[in-house]
Amino acid sequence: MAIRVSKNRRSNYIYIGHYIDLNQWDEKKRIVRKSHPHHARLNHLLASKLVEVNKTVLELQTENQHISSTQIKKEITSTSEFTTFHEVAENYLNELESRKKLSRLFADRVRINHVLNYYGSRQLRFQEIDENFLRRFQSYLKSEHDLSDRSIVNNLVVIRTLFNRAIKLRIVDQKLYPFGADKIRIRFPETEKLGLSKDEIQKIESLTNLSSLEEHARNVWLFSFYLAGIRVGDVLKIRWSDIYDNRLHYRMNKNSKLVSLKLPQKALPILDLYNAFKGHSEDFVFPDLKMADLQNERDVYAKTNTAVKKFNKSLKAIGEKAGIKKKLSMHIARHSFGNIAGDKIPIQMLQKLYRHSSITTTIAYQANFMHRDADEALDKVVDF
Repeated sequence: MAIRVSKNRRSNYIYIGHYIDLNQWDEKKRIVRKSHPHHARLNHLLASKLVEVNKTVLELQTENQHISSTQIKKEITSTSEFTTFHEVAENYLNELESRKKLSRLFADRVRINHVLNYYGSRQLRFQEIDENFLRRFQSYLKSEHDLSDRSIVNNLVVIRTLFNRAIKLRIVDQKLYPFGADKIRIRFPETEKLGLSKDEIQKIESLTNLSSLEEHARNVWLFSFYLAGIRVGDVLKIRWSDIYDNRLHYRMNKNSKLVSLKLPQKALPILDLYNAFKGHSEDFVFPDLKMADLQNERDVYAKTNTAVKKFNKSLKAIGEKAGIKKKLSMHIARHSFGNIAGDKIPIQMLQKLYRHSSITTTIAYQANFMHRDADEALDKVVDF
């Protein structure tokens, strides 16, 4: 499908980015026939493109009566109104890669592909992303991909991010913004954060019938837990040179903050186990990234993900052997620390341990594990 621009018996074509069979085109009415499964959407797209083209042609001819069809096409296709969702998205993904935000890069690329696959073309324009489009897109994610409510919200967040960029770049008018109180509202569903109890962790610590892979997974998990739930990506990057004066000194991968934590007594036997394999001070404490190309962020990310999958598989087996009903994974180490900390530790100290930038973040996170006041209030009412 294309729009023909003719001037002085010379024509140029502006391609819409969609292809249909000739028998699906109504030459007389100049529309896509109803036999095409997406006829309504394609006709709407064609009509909106024609409006934009005619508007631009009138403006150009007002300024210059002798402008050629080639110049008209060049001017039309270079206007920001023809910049697509895909083009803005690619720039956004390239920025994430240059900033080495690989986790978000791979997650958001999948979400962007969901949008483009739903639309059926890379020629999606922001002017087409309205409330109806977003509602249908949410239904598509639920029915075709069986995504959770939280995952669907994450998809909407990426679209909102790109739409805001498009507004700043003057690709789309602010009045077409489809998000807001009286439009599409993005509400994050509450997620239950389950941490292990003290008894459950002691069961894991005391297990003896473990394979070598399970022992390694347990060591990494416990090391993370003992140090306030350090994220697994950071645990695997710890080098022997980061440990001195009986403290761990490292830089968090998530926000580049420097962290210095005293090594708890329980962490020392774990370090002793791996010290036998230490070659030099720059070696990693845990061996999972020893074969990674450290100059290649993608390779480090891939090998970290591979290690986490192996850990989680082993942790599932560990949980079964320990008789723990809760889902055991690397991420639950952080939740377990929060669960046991509860309201025993001042919130300011927890903020320091978690390395949160805002205490509000710490309060929201720890609220999942602070139940004493509510429990006591409940008992005061019903204990009679």
